[in-house]
Amino acid sequence: MPGHLYILVSLALFFIGTTGVLLRRNALFVLMSVELQLGAGSLALLTFARGLGDQKGHVVAFFVMALAAAEAAVGLAIVVSVYRTRRQIDLDGINELRN
Repeated sequence: MPGHLYILVSLALFFIGTTGVLLRRNALFVLMSVELQLGAGSLALLTFARGLGDQKGHVVAFFVMALAAAEAAVGLAIVVSVYRTRRQIDLDGINELRN
């Protein structure tokens, strides 16, 4: 498969993730959209690394996946904690925690 098709898929996934972050008010959907954006970035990074014949891109993509897993764990823990106290995970309600 040519590399430009991978880049197009990565671009589509990134824009879907960006749309999810900007339009959704549910914290779980926002976290999933951020994960989608990180996956799209990793796909683009791996595509460029494959095209250049460089293995450093694969190492960086591995660290991006580890960072995405940590972000998901911490984000989900925060969402569960907020749900236990507020009984909602709407981002507008979470914004009220500042008071």
